[in-house]
Amino acid sequence: MIEFSDVHVRLGQRDVLCGVTLSLTERRVGVIGANGSGKSTLARLVNGLALPTAGSVTVLGRDTRRHGARIRREVGFVFTDPDAQIVMPTVAEDVAFSLRRKGLRPEEVERRVRAVLTENGLAEHADHPAHQLSGGQKQLLALSSVLVLEPRILVMDEPTTLLDLRHSRQFAGVLRGLPHQVVVVTHDLALLEDFDRVVVLDGGRVVADDEPGPAIGHYRKLMA
Repeated sequence: MIEFSDVHVRLGQRDVLCGVTLSLTERRVGVIGANGSGKSTLARLVNGLALPTAGSVTVLGRDTRRHGARIRREVGFVFTDPDAQIVMPTVAEDVAFSLRRKGLRPEEVERRVRAVLTENGLAEHADHPAHQLSGGQKQLLALSSVLVLEPRILVMDEPTTLLDLRHSRQFAGVLRGLPHQVVVVTHDLALLEDFDRVVVLDGGRVVADDEPGPAIGHYRKLMA
């Protein structure tokens, strides 16, 4: 469970989030809103990349202020631009890099890397230069580098923004098959059509919280 209790975030003179209270228990939760509505800040609160100015955020029963490092081991984060997460020359090396602090034997690292690349359709690209992949493949690589750590929760900040329609659909298919609890911040409304819940933010406040149809409908009216 992810709990936001009367959360406020203030950056300089600007209130980014104002009194957000949510209990997120569903497997797939979408977060939508206009630019500047507080979506990305909300996402970063989940694994302690950002901390509330007031109120509290608890993840799996732990407060992000006191247990940030532990929570980040349980919550994987996928950023908008996969190039920001790719650090090694080849695909397999990049995934293996995520495991460098696990103290695993080389054969176990190889097994985990091979397994996660196979699950995400990248096994044939294991030895390819990572930065020469297509945009969709890079996003799958970024996801694989997070999944190999076996997190319990995944947070994604606009993961399909840089993808064309074909790769967006491919990524959505992979996302659909994940067993993890997933929180996705996005402008890609089609991605959320079969989600369990969608939260709408406006001006740092929750203005709708419902199943995808009603929530997206509220957002469309808001934008009109």
